[in-house]
Amino acid sequence: MAHVVVVEDEYEIARIVTEALREEGHDVETLSDGQVALARLTGDSAPDPDLIVLDLMLPGVDGLEICRQVRQVRITPILMLTAKSTELDRVLGLELGADDYLTKPFSVRELQARAGAMLRRVEMMRAHSRVEEAGETPLVHGALEINSVSRAVYVNGASVSLTAREFDLLYLLASNPERAFSRDYLLDRLWGDDFAGFDRTVDTHILRLRRKLALDETLPGRIVTLWGVGYKYVEDPDPE
Repeated sequence: MAHVVVVEDEYEIARIVTEALREEGHDVETLSDGQVALARLTGDSAPDPDLIVLDLMLPGVDGLEICRQVRQVRITPILMLTAKSTELDRVLGLELGADDYLTKPFSVRELQARAGAMLRRVEMMRAHSRVEEAGETPLVHGALEINSVSRAVYVNGASVSLTAREFDLLYLLASNPERAFSRDYLLDRLWGDDFAGFDRTVDTHILRLRRKLALDETLPGRIVTLWGVGYKYVEDPDPE
């Protein structure tokens, strides 16, 4: 059973989402005010949720600002709900740290499938950490250090804050240097079959990774774009 925090101010939608997740056996905490939700999700007095379902349009503080601030303190997966359907709105949510999104109106089955897929990935990572709890040698590439057990990333010794999906993407690429990955493969491997998004999702996450790794000028160039194909991580970026 997972603990899910639902932040949605429209009563009927909040009820539908809450009941749908409870049908799947999850413990659901429902909030309707942005300011209250921000305090709950960025504070340390309450236990961390396993998943956050976050509406974009909220009274008090909107979902984008909540997403941005939550990402500064938590890597909890975020499923964003939005009544806006343009690509720009979706990309903005992903840029600020959302892991997936649903555009209203959505079906209960799709909500359950998306939430289920995200929670399965959380449990897989926890299981991986339990198996290797004795410690695993960090993955090191020059100034970059990645610890798959603690899911910590450091550049020149400085901690880098990544979302859950950003970490998974970086770890997959960096642990398979020189291997080319297509966008379709990355979407399927990291977002799952239930994701009905678009190729730009991968591009957006790569862009964020490059920005965050720029604490060392050599690192962004290690994630190489293969035009018309996808991406790969290289040991020695070509200096230009």
